[in-house]
Amino acid sequence: MNYLLILVGGLVALYAQAGETQNQYLLIGGVVVLMMGLYRISRNLSSKSESSDDDQHQQNPE
Repeated sequence: MNYLLILVGGLVALYAQAGETQNQYLLIGGVVVLMMGLYRISRNLSSKSESSDDDQHQQNPE
């Protein structure tokens, strides 16, 4: 679902910019959908620095 949002948002944004007269509302809508997809994906990813810090504390308890 998230990848579909990114794809659709990107295509809509490119389509809105491709014409001679740019449809600003269509461009804004495409960018909003694109950013929603990116946010939903990034929300589910964990930070590598947090997990590597946890691993170091478990291996070297001080």
